[in-house]
Amino acid sequence: MTTSTRLAKSVTHRAGAKRRRWSYGPYLFIGLAVAYLLFFTAFPLFTGIQLSFKNTKLLNPTGGQFVGFENYSSLLSSGSFMKSVWTTLIYTVASVAGCLFLGIVSALVINSAIPGRALARTIMVLPWAVPTVAVALVFRWIYNDTTGVSGQFTQALGMGQIGWLTDPQYGMAAVVIPTVWKLSPFVMLVVLAALQSVPEELYEATKIDGADALTTFRQIVLPQIAPTIRVVALLMTIWSFRRFEIIWLITGGGPVDVTTTIVINVYRQAFNNGALGLAAAAGVLGLLLSLVVTVVYFFIEQRSNKANGAS
Repeated sequence: MTTSTRLAKSVTHRAGAKRRRWSYGPYLFIGLAVAYLLFFTAFPLFTGIQLSFKNTKLLNPTGGQFVGFENYSSLLSSGSFMKSVWTTLIYTVASVAGCLFLGIVSALVINSAIPGRALARTIMVLPWAVPTVAVALVFRWIYNDTTGVSGQFTQALGMGQIGWLTDPQYGMAAVVIPTVWKLSPFVMLVVLAALQSVPEELYEATKIDGADALTTFRQIVLPQIAPTIRVVALLMTIWSFRRFEIIWLITGGGPVDVTTTIVINVYRQAFNNGALGLAAAAGVLGLLLSLVVTVVYFFIEQRSNKANGAS
């Protein structure tokens, strides 16, 4: 065996050993991610489902007798819980619709050739960067009956005082407005990225055909960004189902439980009433509602993909 042959075999052996040594790297990273999900997601979820079948109390979180579906039947027959489900749906629809409308309009404006576009984009993103607790406290101050800016503004317009925090008629609006203000910039950024991916040739073709701005948006832009809008709508819906800080810090679920969503109901059952079992059952029902929405989304997305493929 010549020296060159031995050298080639040695290099090949070292390269093979190096490949075998580094082949464990991807499995290590995947294993860490799986361990994180199991510890912080799967384990709490399993524990919550297990608690939902017991009459566990807050002062004895590891105890409680197995009661089967008694907690679920109690909640489903409870008028207050069913009202919280309805309140959650109203809040979700209102906040998601407001965020989508304001975010899409803002993205269209920022995407157009306007002076100071970079500065406007920076200013419009600021609400997304503000902490949620700060947003809730600022809006609670704005809604204050005596010192709030809102009351002074409505009085100047001759509308009198609006009881944002005391009148059930305005309770839902009091939590939807700050939610839209806080989250619409996220929608704007995502939709803006989708708008900038639309080929310029499509815009030029519509200009040659003499189409106006509304026709261009309806026939060219909207079909291109529709998948992005559906994904954002799904994310916003799931987030709305489990939103707690804004509602709790502004209204506390009031006035007269008009803003008591499922999450607020879970908090009250657990920490006000001390019924961890009922709280866990309410949380599981909220999770099932989120899963239903997700399944409906994927069904709509599949039908849309089939329709686009057929066309």
